[in-house]
Amino acid sequence: MNITSGADIIAIIILIALAIAIIVYLLHWLYRRSSKEIAFVRTGMGGEQVVISGGAFVLPIIHNITSVGMKTLCIEVQRNGSKSFITKNRMRAEVTAEFYVRVAPTTEAVSIAAQTLGNRTLEPDHLKELVQGRFVDGLGVVAAKMSLDEIQENRSEYIKNVAAHVEEAIKHTGLELETVSLTSLNQAPVGVFDPSNTFDAEGLTQITEFTQSRKKKRNDIEKDTEVSIRNKNLQSIKQTLEIEKRGRIFKVSTKT
Repeated sequence: MNITSGADIIAIIILIALAIAIIVYLLHWLYRRSSKEIAFVRTGMGGEQVVISGGAFVLPIIHNITSVGMKTLCIEVQRNGSKSFITKNRMRAEVTAEFYVRVAPTTEAVSIAAQTLGNRTLEPDHLKELVQGRFVDGLGVVAAKMSLDEIQENRSEYIKNVAAHVEEAIKHTGLELETVSLTSLNQAPVGVFDPSNTFDAEGLTQITEFTQSRKKKRNDIEKDTEVSIRNKNLQSIKQTLEIEKRGRIFKVSTKT
């Protein structure tokens, strides 16, 4: 009887251990944790639950999750050639800028990002396809209000205005703008300007007038320099002849 009771106890212990192992496995399988780099939104039974720091049970079929990247991403925007921006003074500005964005670490922002961006927040290239147009629009809108010289001389003001425009444009996506960097700025080559385009035609006129004016000024400087050199040489010759003449007169007076 004692032997049977001992066997029963051992069986019970084994069953309990097995049950615990199964429960631990299920907990490990069903319990999803977030990390510093990835949050997630659980939807389905029980409504929406945003998990930024912590975890939640995710039951197959009953629940669905959307991962949201929390890392800062760098999205580069380049506008060159025919895609360059037209400035206030009708010049074409070739611009390269870097936008550093991330999903704001709030429950509301993560929820919005999950709905509007989905898993694109995990990959910069996919996110760029979705939001690049808003960045391009911000760069172009501000460039149209400033001349090329003004952008060059007041880069911080240009970037400040671009950032304000972009922040307004992306606030409904859950993203927040950390910073913007203007890494390259130059005038587009003259060959890019289209004479049949009103803006480009005006820009070409300004460029032609400026280059011709600079060419004339450079030519005037060269000619003035050349004349100055010749006058200087002529004065040197005259002085030399005068000295030689005085020398001859001195010799004659000495002999007499």
